[in-house]
Amino acid sequence: MDLWQLLTELEHKGRENDAVETDRARRYLNITRDTGEFLALMVKATGARTLLEVGTSNGYSALWLAKALPPGGHLYTIERQASKAAEARSHFAKAGLSGRITLLEGDLAQQLDAVPGELDLIFLDADRSTYLPLAERFFSHLRAGGLLICDNAVSHQEEMADFSAWVDRQAHLSKAQVPVGKGELLVYKGQ
Repeated sequence: MDLWQLLTELEHKGRENDAVETDRARRYLNITRDTGEFLALMVKATGARTLLEVGTSNGYSALWLAKALPPGGHLYTIERQASKAAEARSHFAKAGLSGRITLLEGDLAQQLDAVPGELDLIFLDADRSTYLPLAERFFSHLRAGGLLICDNAVSHQEEMADFSAWVDRQAHLSKAQVPVGKGELLVYKGQ
């Protein structure tokens, strides 16, 4: 299936589902298209080759990230819900991107240990209450000169406040907020 056609299909499905679904676990909560475009551009502009996404859902954002990777690049993505992980795997196969993506299924804290090596870019789009307790681990996986991006920095600013304050206290981290989609917090890891 053509990737653009699949992305459009997933956008419509996500909007329709989330408009009527009241159970948060069954909502897709996908990023916006402009956020997808922004993420793809960040992957290309930074020359990122090894990525981590936290919060796969149905795979929509992973498709944006994986399509932007250079040859030999790889995306690790973590999803705790089995039904969403299965749906995402199906979408990766349809897009012909399964070879660039490793989907790790289960608890974030446990699956984070399965991510090998240093990462060039991390995209956080999951339960924001996990960010602060895992902050040290996220940044230990991120190489010097790497970039961490958090979705929902504007739409859920209060939920991100403690994590953002922690980032401010780290001398080797620099941050900026970008008004794309629901707001993106960019954190650069210095030397």
